[in-house]
Amino acid sequence: MGEAFLLAICIVFIIEGLMPLLIPDKWKQFLMQMALQPSESLRRIGGVMVVIGAVSAYFLINRI
Repeated sequence: MGEAFLLAICIVFIIEGLMPLLIPDKWKQFLMQMALQPSESLRRIGGVMVVIGAVSAYFLINRI
């Protein structure tokens, strides 16, 4: 279980690093636009991402 969690963290780092590696200028523009969003919108986006991730993980774990 611990190794699977560490592998998941490594995959997150890889995915998070792709945009600044491949398209750094567009990534900076995206971050600037995100910084201008109201906190409530960012909270909603984060909540949706957490729910999608949790549901996906649930189905993936139960599939194996």
